[in-house]
Amino acid sequence: MHEPFCLDGYLEHTIEAYEKYSCNQVVFIGDLIDNHYSSFHTADPDGYGAGEELDRAIDKIQVWYKHFPIAKVCLGNHDLIVRRKCFESQISKRWVRDYGEVLQTPGWDFKEYHKIDGVVYTHGTGTSGRGAAVTKALQFQDNTVQGHIHTESSIIFEAKNFGVQVGCGVDREAYAMAYAKFFPKPYKISCACILNNGKLPIILPLTTISKQ
Repeated sequence: MHEPFCLDGYLEHTIEAYEKYSCNQVVFIGDLIDNHYSSFHTADPDGYGAGEELDRAIDKIQVWYKHFPIAKVCLGNHDLIVRRKCFESQISKRWVRDYGEVLQTPGWDFKEYHKIDGVVYTHGTGTSGRGAAVTKALQFQDNTVQGHIHTESSIIFEAKNFGVQVGCGVDREAYAMAYAKFFPKPYKISCACILNNGKLPIILPLTTISKQ
């Protein structure tokens, strides 16, 4: 989502997917917030300041929280930027607040990865390429769902496991995505549902649900 830079309409897309397929759990696959002001890429000097970007992100996260008050969250590389910088500055983690406290989402469970019905959900930090998710599945020896790669949305089977690359919900025109403006591939705006107790993965591009 990279809030506050999520694409308009993406929240409604996920709500429709949740209801259409009678889902009973929600996993945010990582990079809830962008933290552009503190990015390891060069931050836009005309962008939001640290406090304003965080306030805008919290306001948008609260809308998600209203619709999905209970959820599991995978920590993405953008979520971890501030903690990484604290660590590099030798600031003890005891000085750093929990994500749920900062984002005002006490019903969300923040971890590096979650496992539900034998399926591993992880952000995918450090991976790249079309086969990234299925490579993770081979590593975990379990079916795996991941995000991280904005330009990939696919399901690949390898032996007995599948790897799902969910796509993203990011507005590529946002100034925070300027680092990717020369990437040749378009962003894949989609989400995924894992049905039949973890056995049936499906990808849902933004434009398709209402047509099915």
